[in-house]
Amino acid sequence: MTNSVADWELRLGSQVRALRIAAGLEQAALAEASNASLSAVQALEAGRGSSLKTLIRVVRALGREDWLDALDPVGEGPSPMALLEAERGRRTPQRVRRR
Repeated sequence: MTNSVADWELRLGSQVRALRIAAGLEQAALAEASNASLSAVQALEAGRGSSLKTLIRVVRALGREDWLDALDPVGEGPSPMALLEAERGRRTPQRVRRR
């Protein structure tokens, strides 16, 4: 079963809340540490939607950059555009002969 966007928002918000509590932080302290507004942190934790910027700031403030690294499909390798350009460069154009 595929989770909906709303399901993922709730799941991530719950995980952020658990990390904040484990770190012994109040929402206001996390908001200050992440340079995000208190309402943005509250919305993120409640799964009511959040900007990517807020999520990144909060995750970094909680010391969980590994979450962000896990989202990187390429890692240290070449960028998707470099791979596409290399793939295009390997192909030899072929003429289509019509009879």
